[in-house]
Amino acid sequence: MSAHVNLERRRQAIYGWLLLSPAAVLLTVFAFYPSIATLWSSLFSRNTRRNPTEFIGTENYADLFADPTFWLVVKNNLFYAGVTIPMSIGIALAMALWANSKISARGFVRTAYFTPTVLPMIAAANLWLFFYTPGLGVLDQIGSVFGLPSVNWLGQPETALWAIIIVTIWKEAGFFMIFYLAALQTIPEDLKEAADIEGTSRWTYTRRIVLPLLMPTTLFIAVNAMINSVKLIDHLFILTKGGPSDASKLILYYIWEMAFAFFDAPHAAAITILVIAVLGIVAAVQFLYLDKRTHYQ
Repeated sequence: MSAHVNLERRRQAIYGWLLLSPAAVLLTVFAFYPSIATLWSSLFSRNTRRNPTEFIGTENYADLFADPTFWLVVKNNLFYAGVTIPMSIGIALAMALWANSKISARGFVRTAYFTPTVLPMIAAANLWLFFYTPGLGVLDQIGSVFGLPSVNWLGQPETALWAIIIVTIWKEAGFFMIFYLAALQTIPEDLKEAADIEGTSRWTYTRRIVLPLLMPTTLFIAVNAMINSVKLIDHLFILTKGGPSDASKLILYYIWEMAFAFFDAPHAAAITILVIAVLGIVAAVQFLYLDKRTHYQ
């Protein structure tokens, strides 16, 4: 009897490993191994003809922490994330609530909101370049009607990062709206009917019932928005190239510049490891701590 039980357990274990192996192989090849290789590369010096690479430990990290450009890029990215994440989520929620309500041409409204999401990143950047071009752009043409002076939106340190932020919010809000719209359609109609019988206002129903039930979706969107906030590079290539004076340079563009423009792969690897570590810590806190407060079963 025990031999039969052991055989059955082995079969279940083999079956479980067979189910797990495709995901394990993909994660190993495309996530774990590249991360470990990047960490290892960050511990070596830059390879040149005169000075071959050698193990230097955490010296690359010390160089980054002493580099003012690194801290400027970090400040830019924190500001960029601090504006784009809540604004994208808030606008996406508002659009989803409206697109889910009983309005005429509801299908057209949903399509219009989602259209920016399906545009390629480069195409979207070129579209906004048409808006931002000084003198000829749509914004300056509208401003000239009211007698306003021409503004170089992408060429001024005061406005360059804000211009990138607006493009990002326009691009991401429609994408996040789809998740909220799907979550809204899972809320039972009985809750709305009960709220109407009790005489509950629309605002109270939304605040007391809808928003708490949407918290798991909000957590998921927040994690995705946080990841997106450190992987923007396409728009920067077209719109500002990180300028002027590094005013719009973000972390992923800085990594690319360090690795492929300055050919300094070890420092680029060190920045990558720092980004992975920060994202991992924030995601862990969100899922381990906030996840317990956002599910209502």
